[in-house]
Amino acid sequence: MSDRPYSRKLIIDSIRDYTAQLIEEGLEGLPAPPVVPARPATSAVPTSTPAAAIAPPAGANELSTLYPGLGETADLTALRSFIGQCQRCKLHSGRTHLVFGIGDPRARLMFVGEAPGADEDAQGEPFVGRAGQLLTDIIERGMHLKRSEVYICNVIKCRPPGNRNPESDEVAACQPFLWRQIALVKPEVIVGLGTFAVHALLATKTPIGKLRGHWQRVQGVPMMPTFHPAYLLRNPADKRLVWADIQEVMRALGLDSAGRPSA
Repeated sequence: MSDRPYSRKLIIDSIRDYTAQLIEEGLEGLPAPPVVPARPATSAVPTSTPAAAIAPPAGANELSTLYPGLGETADLTALRSFIGQCQRCKLHSGRTHLVFGIGDPRARLMFVGEAPGADEDAQGEPFVGRAGQLLTDIIERGMHLKRSEVYICNVIKCRPPGNRNPESDEVAACQPFLWRQIALVKPEVIVGLGTFAVHALLATKTPIGKLRGHWQRVQGVPMMPTFHPAYLLRNPADKRLVWADIQEVMRALGLDSAGRPSA
């Protein structure tokens, strides 16, 4: 073993990655007395708001009042024009590109992630780095759909510095645009990717490890929470859990194992 000391940055990055992994796996804090087990997940898309005690986020109409005219945008092109070269929060000062979203504007399936990373900021497109390639594999090799057939976006449209988690004021400034994207695309199913996106969509702090596999609803649309592809790059053994979630999504959309409408 080398006697060379580890750099401060390496130690901090390692702690950050390990902490993120624990959060993804459902750690809420220090050990405590046993809690009542969560209700088992259902394999069917709920027809009403789930019984889980998750406070619903503010309504899309309420949020759109922050920006007069937002609710009148007729399509995604108009919405992108409405956002413009956004300077509504401090993230604009460090971005290269605003990362709006990509895919079929009438997609049956929408994927929602956290925020752009370095690759996304450079290219102006969501999920184009290593995590993006894994998401593409899930869509194309797993679901047998084309990436262009789904819609992919993030809660936050500009990259936070150092890929840190977005802050509450940044979410407040950007989230109305996500609600409008959902309203315009009108997906049949949403997949929430990772802790931050799911927490923003549901206005909850319940760990993703407890939420994944359980159908929720976002603006009336069934939403399946699952792990973020970046988490799977660090924890490939959990790909089986994400695949189980994706199979539930396929069943909800009426797709067979080849991505075709089931009989």
